[in-house]
Amino acid sequence: MTDHWHQPLRHIRGADLSGDTNQTTGMKRLEAISGKTVGSSKVWMGETHVTPRTNSGDHHHGEAETAIYVKSGHPVFVFADGEGEIRIETEPGDYVFVPPYVPHREENPTGEPAVVVIARSSQEGIVVNLPSLWTEVEVPE
Repeated sequence: MTDHWHQPLRHIRGADLSGDTNQTTGMKRLEAISGKTVGSSKVWMGETHVTPRTNSGDHHHGEAETAIYVKSGHPVFVFADGEGEIRIETEPGDYVFVPPYVPHREENPTGEPAVVVIARSSQEGIVVNLPSLWTEVEVPE
């Protein structure tokens, strides 16, 4: 029988985050908490850095729910609504929720870097890069 009450806590220093995760053009994802780094089974957590005046590629995160906390900068989160785009303009302290399979992209129209903290409902950083926000995404039943 495993003694679940006496497992060690894991400490990951900010300077030790790993870039060895799926990437999307225009941004840099850094992995902190995952199955690979600490043996987590239900959560993935890390940071995303978007350089000034940059857009990421369009992408989604599969079955994972994604919670985003804006640490610094003023990133814009963009998703499709019918024929148009919806833009969520953020500032430090804001939160954004991205449902599973929703195509989106991050933009940083300002001259300052943007850093966001990401938490996902899977232990891995699922990233599916897409040619556009309007790409049909197959959602398993």
